[in-house]
Amino acid sequence: MRPSQSGNLPLELNAFVGRDTELAELATALEAGRLVTVTGVGGVGKSRLALRAAARSRLRDGAWLVDLTALRDADLLEHAVVEALGLTDHTKRPPRQVLLGHLAERELLLVVDGFEPLVDACASLVRDLLVHSPGLRVLAVGRRPLEAEGERLFPLAPMPGPDAAALFTDRAAAGLPGFALDDGNRTDVMELCRRLDGIPLAVELAAGRLRALSPGQLLARLDDRFRLLTGARRDGLPRHQTLRTAIGWSHELCAPRERLLWSRLSVFAGQFDLEAAEYICAGDGLPSDDVLDVLDELLAQSVVNREEGPSGVRYRMLDTVRAYGADWLEAAGESTRLQRRHRDWYMGLATWCELDWFSPRQPEVAALVDTELPNLRAALEFCLTEGDQAHLGQYLAGTLWFYWAGCGRLAEGRHWLDRALELDGGHDDSRLKALWVLGYVAVLQGDAVAALAALHECRDGAERTGSALAAAYAEHRIGCLALVTDDLPRAETLLRSALEQYREIGELNSNVLMGQTELAMALAFRGELGVAVELCEEVRQVCEDHGERWALAYALYVLGFAAWTRDETGKARELLAESLRLDHRFHDLIGTVLSIELLALFTASEGDPAEAAVLQGAASGIWPSVGLPLFGSVHFGGPHLMCERQARGALGDERYEECVRAGAGLGLDAAVARALGSGPGNDRTRRLPRQEGRAGDGLQQGELRPGQRA
Repeated sequence: MRPSQSGNLPLELNAFVGRDTELAELATALEAGRLVTVTGVGGVGKSRLALRAAARSRLRDGAWLVDLTALRDADLLEHAVVEALGLTDHTKRPPRQVLLGHLAERELLLVVDGFEPLVDACASLVRDLLVHSPGLRVLAVGRRPLEAEGERLFPLAPMPGPDAAALFTDRAAAGLPGFALDDGNRTDVMELCRRLDGIPLAVELAAGRLRALSPGQLLARLDDRFRLLTGARRDGLPRHQTLRTAIGWSHELCAPRERLLWSRLSVFAGQFDLEAAEYICAGDGLPSDDVLDVLDELLAQSVVNREEGPSGVRYRMLDTVRAYGADWLEAAGESTRLQRRHRDWYMGLATWCELDWFSPRQPEVAALVDTELPNLRAALEFCLTEGDQAHLGQYLAGTLWFYWAGCGRLAEGRHWLDRALELDGGHDDSRLKALWVLGYVAVLQGDAVAALAALHECRDGAERTGSALAAAYAEHRIGCLALVTDDLPRAETLLRSALEQYREIGELNSNVLMGQTELAMALAFRGELGVAVELCEEVRQVCEDHGERWALAYALYVLGFAAWTRDETGKARELLAESLRLDHRFHDLIGTVLSIELLALFTASEGDPAEAAVLQGAASGIWPSVGLPLFGSVHFGGPHLMCERQARGALGDERYEECVRAGAGLGLDAAVARALGSGPGNDRTRRLPRQEGRAGDGLQQGELRPGQRA
């Protein structure tokens, strides 16, 4: 008689938290394939997930666990499986024959856990058993694949934040009765789980520390996570007694070159690509040509994860894994050398990106810097904390001007530039560049005092050193400051002077095109629309020739403003919509919010005051992330005031404020979508009902639009 449902799976001693999606996906994988291997970094919960999935299986002869974690002798592998299945055989038959005979007509699930030290022998046995036992399914659990024929991989990621917090709360409450997640500790617990990468073992060990520490105290001590996170239950697996031993077991499984690359890869912050790894990590025992093969092995062992994004295939180590490698790198005395190589690589990357910003690859450059930002931050930090590196920090912070100004990172750019310029780098060119970039960022933030101080220092330094390039940039940005502070005659004079200097030294890039666009803005505000349009059309043509899109967005903004001033409303809206799309693509908050402000005015003038007020509210929600709203400028603020007068007059104060509040609650993407969907003929889904009737554009008889001449 065949046995009924049976097996040897251990009973769960505490709650299984989260992982509902993974359980469903693993069940599907087991239905689709006869060999599934759950892989992942140490402590990520592979064994627990596999056992829970196995307990839910409905195979006739049950689910059986073969725990190989303590086995190191391949000759004993088959005996271990025989023992796990509870088989008794006193004949001379080899244990493999015993297994084949037992499994031949049975339908069961074999869970093989901890096979990594015996991977070759285990792969051979599993392959043989599957070939001769059609009712057998195998669920393998390890930090690497078996690499057997027919294997389906199930990489297990760390827990998402909410699940990790739920696990922390459950385990904390078990040791500290009454503990609950509440408003007083939620922020610390969520950040703690994030810093621990959502690794269940690390989360459980951290929860065990609540007997002595609060979540906030745990968080403050997490820099030494391997010393902090100890003290698992005494009946746990030896490799799970502490976080260090859990990660260390993976380290022991690695060959010497794999350990070497692991330690060197710890110099990266966030993602990295193969080329960076080959440049930074090669040498002294690891030839560049071998990095790919060794990296591939670390991927197989779940030490490194593969990710795909806008910048292609990239790699990442969990912070906990990276921290373990960093300890080994420090112990080997290689930290400073690797940090210098890392700095050199990302200095080169930033230089290339600055040059490539003025090209059709502009969007790719923006995406790449987004991806590499953690590494660029690490390079900046290294430059600014090493005594002889200050000039490199100034250079790097200045070289990233296009990212600070063009991709919505003004506050971060200001942070690095301020820090870099506090130091004496001893290199004039690097300092002068950082100064004009700081001045530019401060202008855009509406900080005129800081902008003037930096730009005057840059101009004085340019005169002292004879740097025509720095002199041109200082002149340009002082002119830009005059523009946003409403000194239009001075802005025109300085911007024309800067453009002439650029021509004399042969400078042509996005900055130069922005200078011409800013000159056009000054002229448009003064009513000289014809010249302003001519200048922007020229910018438009150069942008088309070079594939430039960021400066083009601002030229389109000026052209849209000019078209509206000339009562060409349809053309104006089309130009502004394209400007907004480009700005949003680069995450340029200044261009985005300026376009939304102007589109709000168009919307009010077209008879939809409620929607115009919503758009004004959306803009008001963006300005705090930029700086001084509308730079405090009368001319930039003119459309806003005109729109408010029209909308408020049509709606009344209460209704107007209600619409503004609704707009302020929109996120950035929703605000942009709302602005692009405004205008006559668009069927929008609004939060607020539209008020009946059509308002006029709110202009009194004889009143001029901004920029119009009497």
